[in-house]
Amino acid sequence: MSTQVHQNLPENPDPYTEKASNNDLNPQQKIDGLKEILKVTTYGMLTTRNAQGHLHSRAMALGSHASLHFSFLTNLASHKVEELNADSNVNVSFFDPSTTNWVSVAGTAKIVSDKEVVKKLWHPSVAAYFDDKKDGVHTGSADDPRVGVIEVTPDEIQYWYVTKGKVSRAVGAAAGAVTGHTTAPGELRLITREEIQLVEGLHKA
Repeated sequence: MSTQVHQNLPENPDPYTEKASNNDLNPQQKIDGLKEILKVTTYGMLTTRNAQGHLHSRAMALGSHASLHFSFLTNLASHKVEELNADSNVNVSFFDPSTTNWVSVAGTAKIVSDKEVVKKLWHPSVAAYFDDKKDGVHTGSADDPRVGVIEVTPDEIQYWYVTKGKVSRAVGAAAGAVTGHTTAPGELRLITREEIQLVEGLHKA
């Protein structure tokens, strides 16, 4: 049985999103704002879907976001890789608690086992996630056959970019509660697939 959740709603049921959305920036400006956030967010939450349709999320250290393609080192024998082989649709999210900036990336993922790609992202700290089997092969190094890369190509990126300081945000929220007027201490920005392709094309030219 379905529920008609939109019955009896006002003409503009989500004034916060409408007020916060900034559609006046060009693609490069939006991508520059995105990169500001990614500079300070070391970890992202990668969400995959299993065969039963359940969504699974886990923290992943961001190896690279060059050309807006997000890369993560991974164990090729892990459950997330099994899920990605069955369904490549993913979401990657980032959050900066110091500002409340956040990023949500909807896209598709592919598994890369090329060791040249692995070595570009490798850091000695990654070895802690791979035990040395003492067999000369599964050593926990970049050459370990278990080590691969998840590359996420975005279809759409939405993010929240704070434009007011903490004090101003608190004052605005308090004023909004008193007056009943919506306040937006930041901007919702959407980067479409076409905009991503446009900017990447300009950088390749």
